[in-house]
Amino acid sequence: MADTALADAENGSGQDVNVVRVDLGERSYDIKIGRGILATAGADIASVLPGARLAVVADETVARLHLKDFTKSLNAAGLEHSVITVPPGESTKCFREFERLCDELLAAKLERGDAVVALGGGVVGDLTGFAAAAVRRGMAFIQVPTTLLSQVDSSVGGKTGINSRHGKNLIGAFHQPALVLADTAILDTLSPREFRAGYAEVAKYGLLGDADFFAWLEANWQAVFAGGPEREEAVARSCQAKADVVAADELESGRRALLNLGHTFGHALESAVSYESVRLVHGEGVSIGMMLAHEFSERLGLLDEETTLRVRKHLTDVGLPVRTGQIPGQLPPAETLMDIIAQDKKVSRGALTFVLTRGIGEAFVEKGVDPAQVLDFLKEKLAG
Repeated sequence: MADTALADAENGSGQDVNVVRVDLGERSYDIKIGRGILATAGADIASVLPGARLAVVADETVARLHLKDFTKSLNAAGLEHSVITVPPGESTKCFREFERLCDELLAAKLERGDAVVALGGGVVGDLTGFAAAAVRRGMAFIQVPTTLLSQVDSSVGGKTGINSRHGKNLIGAFHQPALVLADTAILDTLSPREFRAGYAEVAKYGLLGDADFFAWLEANWQAVFAGGPEREEAVARSCQAKADVVAADELESGRRALLNLGHTFGHALESAVSYESVRLVHGEGVSIGMMLAHEFSERLGLLDEETTLRVRKHLTDVGLPVRTGQIPGQLPPAETLMDIIAQDKKVSRGALTFVLTRGIGEAFVEKGVDPAQVLDFLKEKLAG
């Protein structure tokens, strides 16, 4: 569980702030989590990067909802800044928008000691982080995630990048932020679908390595959705889980691959629908992918049916999809999905690598999975 630091005077909201430390030596940074901390984000950024000029990157939807409050906090802290907006949606993570963003950062005449701020969800964070890693061979980077998914997953750990026609997140860099500010009050503005999609990543942390957390979520998920203190606890526990893994394996050479539970299947499904959010968003793909990972583990004799049913019940209870048949429209054949999986970053020397599980909280990385078994499994699931 994250250490909780009383910070009423800091955030001015009368609320406690959870602080999770990502321990990476000289590149360590804090994740601050709490309601209302956007109001003092400028002061937090100034304390980490005093005197830095900022370029704030937001998509058009987030800019409309939150940019005014955010820039007000920057002005209060005396931070000079410019604003760059990008289109919303997964299609923004492309070469065209990456090039445009890099050009605009250079046009803003930011120097190496200045910083780029991502104000938005995972798409904005991934794109902005990659641009920050590339412009002037690396600039400071601040994450201000505005979705549940980005607060518990994509804003933490330094993975940045864009998509390719060959697959999701295949082009990018590891570039750690200097600070992450997660205002959980912002999550009140999300649509029910967006919040549910982000919750898939929360459930993932329990499923991959913390059975007690998963049981806590089964008992408290409604309060997490309602926005009580359980929401801050769920975000903090998720961030702590990821911070621990990242600190142990920053560049995903071993243990960090566990964080990809459900993602090999999920990314293939996202690619198969051409990242059309009306059909499937990332968290929904992860939910179906996690279900497939558990069912495949059961198929291999690693997992009992009772556990698979328990996972399916929880994901279904919160309103997440658990079957490929719940994706609108027609999916390509299993062979096409296998071609996409073969391009996945978790493939090593042509061998398929999957995160499988022996039980709730007992995920493990399995290298050299038989492609024929995966193909037969996918054929069955697509037919059902």
